[in-house]
Amino acid sequence: MKGTFFRLRGKELSLILIVLVCTTIFVWTWDRTPFLATFLPPKSRFLWLSSDAFTNSVSPESQIHINKDISTSAENKTVNYQEGQLSNILAPAGPVAETIPDKRKETTESLAEGQAKDKHVVEAEKNSSAENSTILTKTEENGKKNLGEKNSKLEKESVDRRSSADSANLSSSERIKADENSTMLEQNQACNYAKGKWVVDDSRPLYSGAHCKQWLSQMWACQLMQRTDFAYERLRWQPKDCQMEEFEGSRFLTRMQDRTLAFIGDSLGRQQFQSLMCMVTGGKERPDVEDVGKEYGLVKPRGAIRPNGWAYRFPSTNTTILYYWSACLCDLDPLNITNPATEYAMHLDRPPAFLRQYLHKFDVLVLNTGHHWNRGKLKANRWVMHVGGMPNTNRKIADIAGAKNFTIHSIVSWVSSQLPEHPRLKAFYRSISPRHFVNGDWNTGGSCDNTTPMSIGKEVLQDESSDYSAGSAVKGTGVKLLDITALSQVRDEGHISQYSITASHGVQDCLHWCLPGVPDTWNEILFAQL
Repeated sequence: MKGTFFRLRGKELSLILIVLVCTTIFVWTWDRTPFLATFLPPKSRFLWLSSDAFTNSVSPESQIHINKDISTSAENKTVNYQEGQLSNILAPAGPVAETIPDKRKETTESLAEGQAKDKHVVEAEKNSSAENSTILTKTEENGKKNLGEKNSKLEKESVDRRSSADSANLSSSERIKADENSTMLEQNQACNYAKGKWVVDDSRPLYSGAHCKQWLSQMWACQLMQRTDFAYERLRWQPKDCQMEEFEGSRFLTRMQDRTLAFIGDSLGRQQFQSLMCMVTGGKERPDVEDVGKEYGLVKPRGAIRPNGWAYRFPSTNTTILYYWSACLCDLDPLNITNPATEYAMHLDRPPAFLRQYLHKFDVLVLNTGHHWNRGKLKANRWVMHVGGMPNTNRKIADIAGAKNFTIHSIVSWVSSQLPEHPRLKAFYRSISPRHFVNGDWNTGGSCDNTTPMSIGKEVLQDESSDYSAGSAVKGTGVKLLDITALSQVRDEGHISQYSITASHGVQDCLHWCLPGVPDTWNEILFAQL
């Protein structure tokens, strides 16, 4: 019995020893053979994903969305969802990093312990899901926060814009006025002021003829005469295709700051000069305005009734306005300076000496001539036509009309040739002012008795100037045409007519205009083109 017991005991010990040896060999082989990892459950295989596998598992579209700048809530939701998916992949990476080094440790744990590890992995995935949920929530919160910040920024920008608008509105009236002037200025560049009509404007006249005594000659101030109908003073010229800028004395002086405007021409040019002085001052006394005639040699010669011109300066803006009398707009030289009754060379191709001498001082120049071109005037003034420094022998310009046309073209051409040397100069040639003598001329009983405006509603629509000489002379030159002929032609009631300071009956004046009156419009058109 004892022998049998020991034989059985030896067999059991041998089996136990064999099992222990096999187990030891199995464990040792497990640790040394990666191939056996394939026997792990599928979920456990995930633990062996490398960083390359992680990178490859993320789609290119996902990477684009992750790196993309997010500006809308819809994009936020899309990216948050993708970031949640990436978190599921990324969450186990921590245990992987810890598990790989542990492979170097010796272990004698059984497969049950391996199953325990599998249980731990499952719990880790559950925890990872919880963490993913937390990450998603935080991402949504961050997205909302970013969206809120952007909305706040947009609201701030909106408030800033409203603040800027409110600030701009503080001077809105000034801005509106400036914009209107700017728009008007753009329109004026292509406006034909000669086309339009006369309309009634109760805000006219721009000054009082009875009060503008400092600048206006009494012989042209019809308010001081016997005339009783002054409806002609309330007419305003309205161009057809544009608005004419409203004249203001202060605006004119500002625009002409540090500049000089010169009128050179006959007595109608003198009327335009006096009209402008009254318009700028509003017809009021201005003791601050300086007489600077001496700077231009405009002094009354000994024995003369008046000087050859006037020059006044507004010290507040250093603006000078002057007039020089030159009836024929050409140079006059005495043939014998020792003989008081000498004749004068009338150089048709040479500008007045005054214009040549002082042109460099002018910023705006307005030229005119016309009504002194007749045989009676030439004979009374002892003017002898000269061309090229010699008495004229050209029959084509021997007649008055030909000589006047030749002179206008010559002077305009000369002024245009001087513009490159004086780039700041703006030069105008004013077309002829019409006469309205009926049943005769100024010395043969002609009259202009109409005192009622007949031009209201009548439009001037012609494209070319009624003054052919003036229109053709400025073409192709740098001199601009101040076309006032046609618009003045329909204003026959605006002349001085039979009225005078002395109330004496005699020759009617159907050439010069009552002031305020038509010449004011000439200056308004001039102002609009400065």
